[in-house]
Amino acid sequence: MESITPRQREIVALARAQGRVNVEDLAARYEVSAQTIRKDLNQLCDQRIMSRVHGGALVASGVENLAYEARRFIAREEKAAIGQAAAALIPNDASLFINIGTTTEEVARALSDHHGLLVITNNLHVATLLYPHQNIEVIVAGGPVRRSDGGVIGAAAVDLIRQFKVDYAVIGTSAIDEEGALLDFDYREVRVSQAIIENARQCLLVADSTKFERSAPVRIGHLRDVDVFVTDRLGPPPLRELCRSEGISVVETETLNGATLHAESES
Repeated sequence: MESITPRQREIVALARAQGRVNVEDLAARYEVSAQTIRKDLNQLCDQRIMSRVHGGALVASGVENLAYEARRFIAREEKAAIGQAAAALIPNDASLFINIGTTTEEVARALSDHHGLLVITNNLHVATLLYPHQNIEVIVAGGPVRRSDGGVIGAAAVDLIRQFKVDYAVIGTSAIDEEGALLDFDYREVRVSQAIIENARQCLLVADSTKFERSAPVRIGHLRDVDVFVTDRLGPPPLRELCRSEGISVVETETLNGATLHAESES
C-alpha cells in the first residue's frame, strides 16, 4: 500500500472494520465531494486493494476473509431476505445441515417457527439461535472451534457429519466465480462443507450478490452440486445460463420499502 494516500489508507481500515464503505458516508466524513471519494475508491480498486460494489466498495482479498463481525454488515437486508426465502423452502419435520456463515445464520433465524426439525451444524452461532426452541433438536459437530467466527472445523466435524444422511443442506460460500466455482478461504472449513453437500438429499446454496465480486483460494465445489440457489440477485449472465443448463432452481429476492419479494426463476 505504498502508493496510497493517508485518506485512502483510512478508508481501507474502515472497510476492514465495517465490511464495506459507502461513498456518501465517506464524503461526509472527510468533507470532500462524492466525486473525490469515487476517485479514491477507483484508485484502490485499480490496485486490487478494494472492490467496487453499488454505492461503495469492500476490501478485495483473495486469500484472507473479512472479520466475521464486519461480514455481518455487508448486505445485511439482502441476507435477511435470503434467509427467509430459504427457510420457506424447508418443511417441518425435516433434517438438515447448516454450515458456517452470516447468511446461513439468517436461515437459522428464520427457521425458529418451524417444528420437528433436526439440525446438525458446525456453526456455534446457528446452534445458539436454535437450541432454545423446544421443537428443534440441535446437534453440534465436534472439533476445534475457530475463534474468529465460532466455526467448528477439522476431521472430527467431518466424521460426525458423515454419520448422517439428511433431507437438506444449507450452505454458504465466500465467493462464486463466473465459471460457477464455489470458493472459500480455509481448507479445513471446505472439507466440512464438502461432507455436508455429499450427505444431503437436497442442497440449498444461500449467497448474496457481493459474492460474485469476491475471490477466495479454496474450492468447495461447483454450482452444479446444488439443487437450489437462493440469492438477492443472480450475477453475470453466464451464471444465469449455467443455472438454466444445469437445472438449478434459482430464487431471487429483493427488498423494496421494507417488503420482501420472492421470485423463482424457471430452471
